[in-house]
Amino acid sequence: MTPKDIKTVEVDRSQYLNYERKAEEFYRSMLYAEKSGYWNSVGLNAIHCAISMSDALLVKFSGTRSISSDHMVVVNLIKQNLNLKGINDKLATLRRILSKKSIVEYDSVVFTESDAAEVMKQAERFYLWAKEALNE
Repeated sequence: MTPKDIKTVEVDRSQYLNYERKAEEFYRSMLYAEKSGYWNSVGLNAIHCAISMSDALLVKFSGTRSISSDHMVVVNLIKQNLNLKGINDKLATLRRILSKKSIVEYDSVVFTESDAAEVMKQAERFYLWAKEALNE
C-alpha cells in the first residue's frame, strides 16, 4: 500500500497526550485482567494499548494518524514517518500484536493463558519503548 493509499487525518500534535493516556489505561486494564485470569480481556487490552500508543507516536511526531479500518497500515505509517531508535524491531512486535486482533475480537477462538501471556509480553515491550520515545 502506497502512502497516498493510506487514509490519514491531521491531528494537532499536542493531542498525542490523549492517545498516550488511553494507552496507559488499556495497559493497566491488561495487567488487571491478567491478575483476574481474564485471558480474552488481556488480549484485547494489549491490542488496544498498542493501537493507542501507535496513534500517540504518529500524532506527536508527524501530526497525523490513520483512519483506515485496517490497523496494520499503522506499521507502514510509522515506518514512513518516524526515525526512532529500535523502530524496526518494535514494528515487528507491533505487527505480531495487531495480527491477534481479529482472533481475540471476532473469532470464536478463546484466548488461553499462554496466548494472553505472549501478547501481553509483546504489548508491554512496545508500550514501554513508545513511552520512552514520546518522552525524549
